[in-house]
Amino acid sequence: MSTNILAKIVASKFGEVAERKKQISINQLEAMPLFGQKAYSLKANLLDTTKTGIIAEFKRQSPSKGIINASASVAEVTKSYTQFGAAGVSVLTDFPYFGGSLDDLTIAVQNPIPVLRKEFIIDEFQIIEAKAYGASVILLIASCLTPAETELLAGTAKELGMEVLLELHDETELAYICEEVDFVGINNRSLKSFEVNIEHSLKLKDLLPKGKLSIAESGIYDIETFRILKQEGFDGFLMGEYFMKQTDPAKAFEAFSKQIQIKS
Repeated sequence: MSTNILAKIVASKFGEVAERKKQISINQLEAMPLFGQKAYSLKANLLDTTKTGIIAEFKRQSPSKGIINASASVAEVTKSYTQFGAAGVSVLTDFPYFGGSLDDLTIAVQNPIPVLRKEFIIDEFQIIEAKAYGASVILLIASCLTPAETELLAGTAKELGMEVLLELHDETELAYICEEVDFVGINNRSLKSFEVNIEHSLKLKDLLPKGKLSIAESGIYDIETFRILKQEGFDGFLMGEYFMKQTDPAKAFEAFSKQIQIKS
């Protein structure tokens, strides 16, 4: 995803959120049954050696790849993710660019696992909305925000009992890391060139503050890359495209998880 596409998405997101606010109030969101439900802990699952460390993503399409999988079942795929050792599940809720929805989130959260709302969050409303729909974790993308906005939004999530994943792309974004952030994700794919550079990610990881769990994001398409990142000390791995591009994503995740040889 280029910086131009990202800017376009964020610009349209402001209008989308404004329309959403007209449709449902914060009071209505807070009255929804799942709003008061205790969130599952992704941190606990990432530290659980019986699980894969993978945050497995359900993604139909993307601006850079187009349609990835238009026919997969949210229920079937996320059930497999949960059953075969995922530490968490990530669900895209952006429709215009990723073909996702809050309906997908509603289905995914029926599994007993922390679910990340993968969204371009620019407003506290979206965090309250995520909690109301059962998400346990939210994503904040540094490239979409200022450090002050990041701290404010992360603080809102923490107040609601949710965990926060902050996504970084380069060293200039290290200043976005704050106390309220639980995990720091390093996107292996450049926003400018689309190229995947594992070496760049490893160097950036060394600059992260101690005590923050690190998540490798994007470009993990085989067991070897996964093992390299794991050996280098990444605590978690956000993977979606590798599984979703298969004819049967549920079986693809099952096979991958067995290859990892989960410790019992």
